[in-house]
Amino acid sequence: MNTQCSYELLHAPEASTPIKGWVRGVPVEDKAQQQLRNITALPFVGPWVAVMPDVHLGIGATVGSVVPTKGAIIPAAVGVDIGCGMAAVRTTLRANDLPDDLSLLRNSIERSIPVGNGPGGDHRRIPDSVETKLEQSNLMARLAVIRQKHPKIRPDKVDRQIGTLGGGNHFIEICLDESDAVWVMLHSGSRGTGNLIGTYFIELARRQLEKRVLGFHVPDKDLAFFMEGEDLFADYVEAVSWAQDYARANREAMMTRVLHEMRHRLPKFQTDKTAVNCHHNYVQREDHFGQSLLVTRKGAVSAREGELGIIPGSMGARSFIVRGKGNADSFHSCSHGAGRVMSRTAARAQITLKQHREATAHVECRKDAGVIDESPAAYKDIDAVMAAQRELVDVVHTLRQVVCVKG
Repeated sequence: MNTQCSYELLHAPEASTPIKGWVRGVPVEDKAQQQLRNITALPFVGPWVAVMPDVHLGIGATVGSVVPTKGAIIPAAVGVDIGCGMAAVRTTLRANDLPDDLSLLRNSIERSIPVGNGPGGDHRRIPDSVETKLEQSNLMARLAVIRQKHPKIRPDKVDRQIGTLGGGNHFIEICLDESDAVWVMLHSGSRGTGNLIGTYFIELARRQLEKRVLGFHVPDKDLAFFMEGEDLFADYVEAVSWAQDYARANREAMMTRVLHEMRHRLPKFQTDKTAVNCHHNYVQREDHFGQSLLVTRKGAVSAREGELGIIPGSMGARSFIVRGKGNADSFHSCSHGAGRVMSRTAARAQITLKQHREATAHVECRKDAGVIDESPAAYKDIDAVMAAQRELVDVVHTLRQVVCVKG
C-alpha cells in the first residue's frame, strides 16, 4: 500500500504501466484486477490507469476505470452503452409539497416515459416535445453522414427511443436533499442505436486485430483497437461522438417529460440553476501532464476542479451531488456510482424478495422479482465508496430517494 497518497498501487511490481486505485475500504475482485493488468499490457495505454472505488469486472475493461491512450482507441473499453450518464435538477418544491401516497406520481411518470427493453420501451406515438427536440438537435442529419460509410447502423430506433429510459440499472428518481428540497435525478444513455454503434465497431476492431502484425501481445480480444490515422479510427470517433450527444439529448428529453408530469400533480414550482448532465461511459481528447490523450471513462465521471457531478447509490441508498477537486492523478475523475458487488445472476440467486422489500421500504418503487438484481445488496456500500474518493470530490448535496422508476 502506498501511504504517501490517497490511492493504492494495484499493478504487479514489474509492470511498466502503473494502476492507481482509489479503493481503500472497498472490495476489488481478483478478476477485475487481472482485467486492469491486461489493459495496461498494451503499449499505447498510459501514463497509468486510474481506478475508481466502484470498480468491478466489465467486458474488455473494468467498469469504474479511467483509461488514457496515446494514438489508439479501444471500442470495448467505451462499451455499448455509449454516453450513459446522469442528469439532475433541483426544484423549488419542498418535502411537504409531496403527497403522502407517491404511487400516482410514479405511475404517471411510467406512463409518460417508456421504460424497459424491447418494444415496450419505445414510444408508440412520439410526443411533440420529443419530436421537436430531435429536429432541433441535427442528430438525424449527422447519423445519415455516418451511415453513408456504415449502412449497417440502422436509424429506425432513433426517434422511437429518444426520451425513453431503457432497462438494467437505468432509473428515474424523485429525491430529497439534506434541506428537504425536491430533486429529479435520472440515469440513461444512447439506447438501442448507441448499443448498435458500440457492438458494430467492437466487431470491426476484432477483425482488424486478426489482420494486424504486432510486436506485442494483446491478452484479450475485447482489447482490440483502432490506430489514429486509420479510416476506422476517425469513423469510430465520429460515431461515438454522435452517440454521446444522443445520450445527452435523451436525458434532456426525459427530464422535460418528468417535470411535465410533476407539474400536473404537484403544487406550482420552478427549477433552479443547480442542474447537472454528465456522461460516465465515454471517450474524449484531453490534455494531461503536457500530453494530448484520448481518455476513456468506463463508469467514471469527469471531476475537474469546481465541476459538478452525480454519484448515485443503489435503489434505497443515498446519492450525492459532488464538486470535483481536479485531482491530477485520477485524470480529474471520480466514481459513477456504488459499483456492483454481485453479478446480476448472483443477485437473483442470493437476494430474496423479503430482503429487497425491506431495503426499499422507504421508497415508492417496484418490489417485484424483476428488479432483484438492482436491489441495494447487489452493490457496494456507497458510504465506503465515497470515503475512498474523498481526495477526488467534495459532497455538495446528499440525496435520498422517495420515488424510483426502473426499467
